[in-house]
Amino acid sequence: MRAQFEVMRFPAYRFDPATGVAEFDYLLDGPQPLEFTETITFPVAAGPPPEHFSRVLDLLHGVAGVSYYKVGAPARIEAPSAVPPEAAALFTAVYTHGLGEYAYVNKLPHVLELSVHVPGTSAAAPAVDNADGRPLSAVGGGKDSIVTLEILRAAGLDPVPFSVNPNPVIVNVNAASGLPALAARRKLDPRLFELNKAGALNGHIPVTAINSLIAIATAALHGLGPVVMSNERSASDPNLIWNGHEINHQWSKGVAAEALLRAAVTAHTGLTEPYFSLLRSLSELHIAQLFARHTAYDDVVTSCNKAFKLHDPTARWCGDCPKCRFVALAMAPSMPRKRLTAIFGRDLFADPAQVPGYLELLGIDAHKPFECVGEVEESLVALTMLGDDPQWADSPVIAALRAAVPPGAWAAASRDEVLTPAGQTFVPPSYAKVLATAIG
Repeated sequence: MRAQFEVMRFPAYRFDPATGVAEFDYLLDGPQPLEFTETITFPVAAGPPPEHFSRVLDLLHGVAGVSYYKVGAPARIEAPSAVPPEAAALFTAVYTHGLGEYAYVNKLPHVLELSVHVPGTSAAAPAVDNADGRPLSAVGGGKDSIVTLEILRAAGLDPVPFSVNPNPVIVNVNAASGLPALAARRKLDPRLFELNKAGALNGHIPVTAINSLIAIATAALHGLGPVVMSNERSASDPNLIWNGHEINHQWSKGVAAEALLRAAVTAHTGLTEPYFSLLRSLSELHIAQLFARHTAYDDVVTSCNKAFKLHDPTARWCGDCPKCRFVALAMAPSMPRKRLTAIFGRDLFADPAQVPGYLELLGIDAHKPFECVGEVEESLVALTMLGDDPQWADSPVIAALRAAVPPGAWAAASRDEVLTPAGQTFVPPSYAKVLATAIG
């Protein structure tokens, strides 16, 4: 099914503070138009919602529409209302860069050239100082968000764990933290799934941008401080170049997306410190070293997207996907082999069938997988560290990978560069000091 649509529109949205339910309407307009309504349920707060909460919903209405745009990919998108230039820039980036993988897989180059039409420009909102409020710490169930939560806790900042549609894995991680959590529920229009079954266009969307705005709206509704994410340095690294455009599976977790979202939220809502990633300057290997200090989460942590979809609290790692392979490789240099095997429920490095997947991570057999995995250099450095560690001497996978890496590739793998904080970040000075203390 490839229906023809002329334009995407955003008719209206509604919010009921008594129930926390927000409804967002979307329209793919054309000879046979399609209408959708998405429901997001926020944790109910006491008192009326502040004005800046409604302004976050303005942005969320525009960004969450990517889930419905991809059904038909019309050449024109008309934003719902006038917004500051920073918000207009965010909308266009989300529907182009954010849908880069979708455009590549479906061979739709026009998507990368879109410009979202905004019906006018509004002035920036008055400032709302939220910088000193309790941080809302996004929890995804993986090592990165656990590290952030524990850094904030150790600094005495009293973080509030938050998630969208928490599955059993996230519930168990929150329980292990011992901190009271907040959660929101996002429900896609059921018609979307029917269309997908019928063959509608489909593909990866920038879901982190959507969940980030849901988090910012929740923090605003509950009078909390900044939303603290755990997106790492390698999230900004593209998978490949197509038609002159960088295609990045993790675009909405990257630093460019963070800059756009921060600017849009500040301009349209007035929030002085809406959102940042505490771990932005760190590599996955560095974050894995920090995670290794916290054994309380060994029985609940997971980063496997396949396990997330099973809704089974006992299924945490599938053991046969790019994410499992990379996280095991990142963690291995920082902990005993026995502990790593216990976390994953198996020894991935004792299974020769894992070798082809690891060759992709090392950039030898293909481009970096369309998954949330680290840079090729990080994988090479981790492999170097394991090769120097006697406990991995009998590993058939480590031996096969070290033999497969071309001699020239090792020179590009700098342990110091990978384990030294670097790159652009938006971490406020007070939080940067907290991070520096945690790193030691």
